[in-house]
Amino acid sequence: MSSSSHHFGSTRRRFLQGSAAALAGVTLSNCRRNLTSGPGAEESTSATTGGSDGPLRIYTWADYTSDELAAQFTERTGIEVVIDIYDSNETMLAKMQAGGGDGYSIIYPSDYMVQQMLELEMLTELDQDRLQGLENMLNQWQDPVYDSGNAHSVPFSWGTTGLLYNTEVVSGTPEDWDYLWENQSSLARQITLLDDVRETMGATLKSLGYSYNSTDPAEIEEAYERLVEIKPALASFMSFGYEDALFGGDLTVVMAYSVDAISATIEDDRMEYIVPASGSSVWTDTMVIPTSAPNVDAAYEWMNFMLEPEVSTSAVESLFFATPNAVSLDLLSDEVRNNEDLFPSDEVLARCEGIAPIGDATDLYDEYWTRLTSA
Repeated sequence: MSSSSHHFGSTRRRFLQGSAAALAGVTLSNCRRNLTSGPGAEESTSATTGGSDGPLRIYTWADYTSDELAAQFTERTGIEVVIDIYDSNETMLAKMQAGGGDGYSIIYPSDYMVQQMLELEMLTELDQDRLQGLENMLNQWQDPVYDSGNAHSVPFSWGTTGLLYNTEVVSGTPEDWDYLWENQSSLARQITLLDDVRETMGATLKSLGYSYNSTDPAEIEEAYERLVEIKPALASFMSFGYEDALFGGDLTVVMAYSVDAISATIEDDRMEYIVPASGSSVWTDTMVIPTSAPNVDAAYEWMNFMLEPEVSTSAVESLFFATPNAVSLDLLSDEVRNNEDLFPSDEVLARCEGIAPIGDATDLYDEYWTRLTSA
């Protein structure tokens, strides 16, 4: 979620489907969804947004909004919402750089991508006086390393990356990344890794005792060689859409973002999620206003809506991501607040790293990734 990379390389988040969608009360498609409050939405739009015409267009991960949330926002503000979905930070960035994102007023980049977009001068500096609720962020999100003082981004969600497995078909209990290599012959074609360069390279680096964010060419090469070794045992690189195969027993262990893994464990009690013992990534996804935003007033309205503790709480309970909003935390049910997949212990988090920009090493990661995934 991250995966950034998403988190939050190249991906994050599945498209909710089937019973998971029913469970979350969300119907999403991987295309645009036009969510309006019906007749009159348009005329009230200009009144609410101080003259900005047209709908609020949002570009986000698949499971970060719901029809219900958008309808609630439209009902309250009169602003029509149009949502487009991306599957990775890199996909989003490429579209924005190519000029295909000029219609969007809200985007949801992951932590490290906020830094990249800042370097590219793509983000609006936020007028803090127009935001209500930023002071409710937990301490570690009051002044995050990726965006000092939240000057250009509002923390929205966070989570971990780990292994999701079917307890009925797995042999032994996966506890660390090494499990995949040690059992690759018995797990042949039953494993998937994220289609995300920073997450999958990062996890492999971590399994070797290195940083998720290593910039050492020798370490990066060693991680690449280790991935080459396991590639024959992989069913594929995929970041979402693995649920049916996992539930059906065709897949045994998948690398997953917590937001997706948790909904799988809720849907099917044979599923377990772990953050590997040697550590993993902890990601933050944010809301930003791009410098090309056509409807800035509506963007602030959306940010303030999502910062409301009640709105944030209901999103956590239906969409399964952890919130950095301290007031929302207090409103969560005990069951949700005590879910350690959602809110891992400090001990688990201490073994995790945020995904950070890696400068010139990005080219090396991408070169190895292309070789790995195209071979």
